[in-house]
Amino acid sequence: MKSLIAVLALAASLCAQDSNAPNYTAAGIVNGASFTPGLAPNTIVSLFGRNLSWETRGLQASDMIGGVMPTSMANVEVYFESWPAYLYYVSPLQINFLVPSELIPGTFQFWVVRQGTRGPIVTVTLQSAAPAMFQTSSGTIVASHLDWSVVTADAPATAGEIVTLWATGLGNTIPELEDGVLPASPQWLSLLNQFEVKINGVALDSKSILYAGVAPGFAGLYQVDVQLPDPLPANPQIQLGLAGTMSPVGLILPAR
Repeated sequence: MKSLIAVLALAASLCAQDSNAPNYTAAGIVNGASFTPGLAPNTIVSLFGRNLSWETRGLQASDMIGGVMPTSMANVEVYFESWPAYLYYVSPLQINFLVPSELIPGTFQFWVVRQGTRGPIVTVTLQSAAPAMFQTSSGTIVASHLDWSVVTADAPATAGEIVTLWATGLGNTIPELEDGVLPASPQWLSLLNQFEVKINGVALDSKSILYAGVAPGFAGLYQVDVQLPDPLPANPQIQLGLAGTMSPVGLILPAR
């Protein structure tokens, strides 16, 4: 009887530990710009779940050791098999991280470790590119005028204007990215000849794409400088992508 009681007590203890482990599913691992499925190397990703961290903490300058982003924050780590991801933000319900740029497209086992306690192992797939533009809650993309002010309904883009689109998931660059390092200078997309921007479903002339590559000083963030067509439809839908993979539909650029 004593041995049975001991076994039941141990089982109850293990169940209690499991209930406190990081909890998430593959469906909760999404592109950090669109919050839809789609991951690629050097993509900003958001993970949603429970018990992911015991505290809330964001990336600080002191976390950058030798100019490299941290792979551990508040005793939380994220892994693609043996490759640790780089962390922007951890909280009990959400982790924002950067997929290592050295990974190649394929299937990986993924897990989170919090203070030595590992969450479930789930399967994720990396594509060569997973383009997505950052957006506001109103369904418009985040874009900037040349003075870096934000394009909005009150300050719309105009025909012939040069604007900057902000995205993630656009893949590798020339020269190649350094894992977890903030790029110090512009680095063009390596698949630039397969990159396009569409306004209301019509691709812009390649000469209108003035730059497409990483945003200097920001890991995982890409900037695309384009000259808008003239004439320009009011509030057109806009997409970008490469190698036949486009960003989600239905987002608009505030324009008149």
